[in-house]
Amino acid sequence: MHSKEVALLFGTFVIAICGLVYELLAGTLSSYLLGDSIYHFSLVIGLFMSSMGVGAWLSRFIEENLKHAFVVIQFCISLLGGFSAFILFYAFAYLENYDAFLYLITILLGSMLGVEIPLIIRILKESFSLKTNISNVFTVDYIGALFASLLFPLILVPHLGLMQTSFLFGGLNLMVGTMAWYIFRDTLSKKHLIIIGFIAITLILGFLKSSTLTSLIENKLYQHNIIYSKQTPYQKLIVTGDKGRIQFYINGAIQFDTIDEYRYHESLVHPVMNMSKSHENILILGGGDGMALREVLKYEDVNHVTLIDLDPTITTLFKDHPTLSKLNKHAYQNPKVTVINQDAWKFIETSNRLYDVIIIDLPDPNSISLSRLYSQTFYRLLSSHLSRAGAMVTQATSPMFSRDAFWCIDETLKAADLKTLPYHTYIPSFGEWGFVLASKLSLPLKTLKPIKDLRYLDEITMNNMLYFDKNIAKTDVESNKLSTHKLIYYYDEGWEKWYAK
Repeated sequence: MHSKEVALLFGTFVIAICGLVYELLAGTLSSYLLGDSIYHFSLVIGLFMSSMGVGAWLSRFIEENLKHAFVVIQFCISLLGGFSAFILFYAFAYLENYDAFLYLITILLGSMLGVEIPLIIRILKESFSLKTNISNVFTVDYIGALFASLLFPLILVPHLGLMQTSFLFGGLNLMVGTMAWYIFRDTLSKKHLIIIGFIAITLILGFLKSSTLTSLIENKLYQHNIIYSKQTPYQKLIVTGDKGRIQFYINGAIQFDTIDEYRYHESLVHPVMNMSKSHENILILGGGDGMALREVLKYEDVNHVTLIDLDPTITTLFKDHPTLSKLNKHAYQNPKVTVINQDAWKFIETSNRLYDVIIIDLPDPNSISLSRLYSQTFYRLLSSHLSRAGAMVTQATSPMFSRDAFWCIDETLKAADLKTLPYHTYIPSFGEWGFVLASKLSLPLKTLKPIKDLRYLDEITMNNMLYFDKNIAKTDVESNKLSTHKLIYYYDEGWEKWYAK
């Protein structure tokens, strides 16, 4: 095998990596901006693959100048792929026509990538038999796809972010195009060097200015100035601040606003703490911002609190950041607290402790990975770690905006053989928001014990939380099982009804 053939097969390997990375970028960015990861990943993959089929079919009409066509396609992919994340970000923030740009970019990239493989096979036909040629090309293509699927979540997203990754892989496509031009330089014009230089400069500038571009666009998306932004291996974190008011977002969804977060966290924590007879061992799932932990530590009889949050970036941020740690009153410094950065399901499967109170402060169930933590199976697992007279509570999304999802969570806890007590309150940042208390015993909501520093809850407020008017009253819904994930359907249907674009 000559160096030319080896170089082209290596180029095929790089092309395969780039192609899958562009798919993952579009799906991830769409999920970040619009939510509903299942829908958008399925849509992007379906469009991309079908467009590749169209591109493969169109390649038959390229009968002459195959080498020139291959090089030009690499240049086009490097530009469009390199700027794809920027274009989608910009379209969402400024043009309000995101879907059209998503479809256009996916179809164009897929079609051009679909042309590449047939062209390489035809270019290499003089060097290998048809059987060997096809085998070589598809082998490196599939290996490249595997490489990309590992590289994207483990290295690219957490260390570079979406936009910088996009520019980087545009540069890799340009590298393949440049390599192909060099191999076939005897038959190609030197004018291509001008194009190579222009694209290279453009992509390098985009790569170097990615952070600035991302900040400019994200500042357009958020009400206040961004004071912290990080893409972790698990999610995109944004903290905004203005005149002492701080807001925290995960994947674009608000988690708290300091102007009213106390209404949410007092409502989440104190009813369940009052329901449980003992506070010796407390378990908090989620709540990496430490706000729920702050409320738990107001009880002097608490002996130990275990907080489980998947993302160590969040718990470290709210432990060490001088401004953010003040919001939870430096709760992470308390010797009673143990923080474990682990998946909640994995933790509870291996735990051998009983807990008097379990507080579930997880994001809304808008994906399968989150829906499983609102399932019958998970609630039964939690129940096995709940003391006989203990109690647990979960945030349960909005009974107004996603009524069926709220009552689905209540129904799922009942299906896990727990007694439930649903309640709700108004939180300006979120709207009407729901919670569900659960226990093995039928325990009524008790009179609020005297707790210092409560800004919202009192006995009258707690009693009012139990009343559901006709608009948000119980509905006939199924429980959430791992086999069906009905909760995601209810959740998406409810929010889409209110906020459909």
